[in-house]
Amino acid sequence: MKHVIVFFAILMSTLSLAESPASSTAPSTTVTIDNFTFSPMTIEVQRGATIKWINKDDIPHVVASTAGTFKSRAIDTDGSFVFTFTEPGTYEYYCSVHPKMTGKIVVK
Repeated sequence: MKHVIVFFAILMSTLSLAESPASSTAPSTTVTIDNFTFSPMTIEVQRGATIKWINKDDIPHVVASTAGTFKSRAIDTDGSFVFTFTEPGTYEYYCSVHPKMTGKIVVK
């Protein structure tokens, strides 16, 4: 019986490792907010990547996912917002203060 418990513990440990999100050492990418645009507008990253938005405009902006996955506070000039993408998919976002400002993150 003891061997069965040890085997089960090892099996569960292995499954947990296989299902865990990508390493937190995944590369990070910066999106610049300037002149009422996100640059780059579309980014393709690997699962576990961190995106950092930096506001270079003279007015605040809010980065918000169209699906409600993430939302920043108002980002002032030279301020930033960081989000780590742990699940694959396409994440469209916009500035909730200026809805014509849009961007997209594709997570592989």
